[in-house]
Amino acid sequence: MAGLQKDTPTPTELTVHQASRQLEVAYSDAKRFLIPFELMRIYSPSAEVQGHGPGQEVLQTGKRHVGMVALEPVGNYAVQPRFDDGHDSGIFTWEYLYQLGAEQEALWAQYEARLRAAQVDRDAPMRSNGPANDLGGSCGHDH
Repeated sequence: MAGLQKDTPTPTELTVHQASRQLEVAYSDAKRFLIPFELMRIYSPSAEVQGHGPGQEVLQTGKRHVGMVALEPVGNYAVQPRFDDGHDSGIFTWEYLYQLGAEQEALWAQYEARLRAAQVDRDAPMRSNGPANDLGGSCGHDH
């Protein structure tokens, strides 16, 4: 995993808002983002979500009401959330959280396009991993 560049903004504050299901991140460049847990969950940088290569992404559904039960630091460069659906393998670097915050509108549009292409509803339960999965292979996880 790439280290921080010297000009990469770093968080000055992290606040988990359970009621609104958002992570608030304030950065050293004075930017402040409210990142919905759902967005974090559907764009988790884990292999379980991203797959092991291009085209192996696993479309996440049924995550609108996902909660966060823990947020653990990973060194001085990232955090690892544990979501209440059991997903806990994504490591969110400061750069990746910044990207999620800054590009929310485009990321939501991309997600909605993927849902339409798969002809599945955002709130549909997750399909089981395996050949029936519309966007990729299984990593052997049952989350």
